[in-house]
Amino acid sequence: MSTNYPSAGSNGSGNQKDNKSNIIILLVILLVASWAYFFYARNEANQVIDEKDAQYAVLDSAKTAVQKEYDEAMFRINDLTSMNSGLDSLVKSRDKELGVIKDKFKMLIAKQNATKSDLEEAKKLVAELNGKISDYVMEIERLQAENQQLTTDKNNLTAENKTLSTNLTNTENAKREAEDKVDIGSTLHASGFQIAAINEKSSGKEKSTSSAKRADKLRVSFNLDENLIAKSGAKQLYIIAKDPSGKVISEETLGSGKVATRKDGQVDFTTKIEVEYKTGELKYVGFDLRQTEKYSKGNYSVIVYQNGFKIGEGIAVLK
Repeated sequence: MSTNYPSAGSNGSGNQKDNKSNIIILLVILLVASWAYFFYARNEANQVIDEKDAQYAVLDSAKTAVQKEYDEAMFRINDLTSMNSGLDSLVKSRDKELGVIKDKFKMLIAKQNATKSDLEEAKKLVAELNGKISDYVMEIERLQAENQQLTTDKNNLTAENKTLSTNLTNTENAKREAEDKVDIGSTLHASGFQIAAINEKSSGKEKSTSSAKRADKLRVSFNLDENLIAKSGAKQLYIIAKDPSGKVISEETLGSGKVATRKDGQVDFTTKIEVEYKTGELKYVGFDLRQTEKYSKGNYSVIVYQNGFKIGEGIAVLK
């Protein structure tokens, strides 16, 4: 009985084929594994990138939001400053304090890759800035209230001054009226006129006459009546003597001129005399008038003015 064995050459060839197949399979497995790892790694990287992008987007959005809040705060300051001169001076007085906050904020917000911590710090600065603005608003409201009170007080004082001025004016008017009444009441009154033509003899004797041809002068006398208001002292009397034609007589020795009266305006006077008057007493007054021209027939009148008023009048008739 015989047995068949494979030859040595055929057994070696089979082993080589198996090894080659195993290598190919291993390479395929490695290739697939590498590709799988590559896709996995790429997905991981993309996920990290997406997360970073999301984080950057969140940070960018937060940065934009905090910048907007800052801009709004600055707008409030500028708006309040432009509307209120009092607040403007208040802001200027605290420029240094505000400047520190502004500088810190700008430094944080200007960072290329500002972190969440940076933005939170910037947000705190904006909150602090808004707090300062609220303080400024309260301060300006206080100042406005004080100004309003000052305006009210000023208006009240103006009204009071106006009332006082009106009262003072009324008082002054009343005083002036009273003074005018006293002044008018103190005006004297002349009565009891006696006017006589006088003829002078060569011997020096004098004789009354009613003849115009014989008249050399007019002798005038009258009384100043009692007046309880008139003050004692010298009183100026303006005498106006008129001839029958109504012409004011020119006096030989005493000066004539014009006098202002309260009712008749400026009038010519013949002469003026000064008499001493005592309050409440009757005063006799007498004087002579000597005209520069000859006397003529008719009525001669003598009018007396004192304190701007006509106080009496007498008439002499010459034939």
